[in-house]
Amino acid sequence: MTLLAPTLQAFFTERLITQQNASAHTVASYRDCLRLLVCFARTATGTQPAQLRVEQVDAALVGAFLDHLEHDRGVSIATRNARLAAVHSLFRFAALRHPEHAELISRVLAIPVKRAERAIVAFLTAEETDALLAAPDPSRRAGRRDHALVALAVQTGLRVSEITGLRVADVHLGAGPYVRCTGKGRKDRATPLTRQTAAIMRGWLAERGGVGADPVFPGPDGKPLGTDAVRRLTQRHAATAAARCPSLSNKKVSPHTLRHTCAMRMLESGIDLATISLWLGHENIRSSQAYLHAHMALKEKALARTTPAHATAGRYRPPDTLLAFLEQL
Repeated sequence: MTLLAPTLQAFFTERLITQQNASAHTVASYRDCLRLLVCFARTATGTQPAQLRVEQVDAALVGAFLDHLEHDRGVSIATRNARLAAVHSLFRFAALRHPEHAELISRVLAIPVKRAERAIVAFLTAEETDALLAAPDPSRRAGRRDHALVALAVQTGLRVSEITGLRVADVHLGAGPYVRCTGKGRKDRATPLTRQTAAIMRGWLAERGGVGADPVFPGPDGKPLGTDAVRRLTQRHAATAAARCPSLSNKKVSPHTLRHTCAMRMLESGIDLATISLWLGHENIRSSQAYLHAHMALKEKALARTTPAHATAGRYRPPDTLLAFLEQL
């Protein structure tokens, strides 16, 4: 019998933290997934997590766990596949430590990712963006903070984790204003600010009064806003803005919608995909191609530049009256 616990602990301490130097976000994501897995295994087998054996966590149990995530917990297929990636990573590590379980491990590693439909990218029009920017209450400190946050998100296209991680020292408002952030994959990048966004940020930081490592967008306790808090405030202001711009009521507005909005505005301005990909911090330019599929105006312009096929509308001719009578019998 081989206990799972020592392998699971070594996976985090040796593989993720020491060997791969994984980011805190990656460690937290894998931790949450594997905690759900061992709790599910405890329910399924009646064995406490610390006493689980590797042979108990087989392909059948992992498959049932993925079904549980999707059908009972209601996660999306993308989240289900992300959880499977964490499980695969653990079992690839286990294969090196426990070759005696090679057959069981290979069956778990053979569980495929699930294909999902790709929805069209959601973004805001110029009118919807203006309504959302006007929604926060300027008479309240939280409203002025939220206005600055939304303006920065729409103009820079930063991810929500990049926005919540911004420190006062990361915002440079002198000549050539820009913000510096550490993005996905621990990639540092600097994003320039427009004159309008720089003015908004200058006013907010003057009121905020922080220095150095203080968060740009703090919550009531002075700590950085969490990603869930940013999601909630975005949805709240979108609901308020829907009174001014009714089309917003038909859209699910999230912080990522603001990122998509930034990309679509750049695309509408004629900026090429390579530059957009660099601006957003995408690992591959293919990630930016989704914006082409979503932009109907570009497709309509392409259609207008094409030569229509020389096809004429046919003229309907009724069938012979005798044949029509016979066919109706």
